[in-house]
Amino acid sequence: MFCKKLHINPDIFDDILDQISGHAIFTNCSNNVQLPIVVQLTIFLNRVGHYGNTVSPEDVAQWAGVSVGSVINCSNCVMVAILDLHDMFITFPTLDSDDAEHACKFVEAKSCLEWRNGIFAVDGPIINLYEKPGLYGEAFYDRKSNYSLNCQVSFPLILIV
Repeated sequence: MFCKKLHINPDIFDDILDQISGHAIFTNCSNNVQLPIVVQLTIFLNRVGHYGNTVSPEDVAQWAGVSVGSVINCSNCVMVAILDLHDMFITFPTLDSDDAEHACKFVEAKSCLEWRNGIFAVDGPIINLYEKPGLYGEAFYDRKSNYSLNCQVSFPLILIV
């Protein structure tokens, strides 16, 4: 249920909680105390992990048992804390790191050898194919039950000259 509602592994949740807990945004000089940071993070993750009708502050407030204003405040506080720690959460692996090698092996296992050194991809439009390709055919089967190509730009981790 935790993963379904928050779309995150509990261990990762704990890591994020540890990282943002000391942030000044979660302290105030008011007589009104803030919700515990664990509750604020939970509300934030529930909100960003859903779309459509279930993401409205009213629906999240009903789910969490708090006011609509609290949902908005919690979302804003957690976002400020995460953005301030952006460089800690989002980093590029160094070329000789174990993370880079792991990423290369993952890409190779999920696609093909030629894309092994790709680290980022930008999605573009879908182009439907007439039939299943003979090479890596299942990799071209999309969520709409068609064989298609997705125009992509891949940014290499290592430039091969």
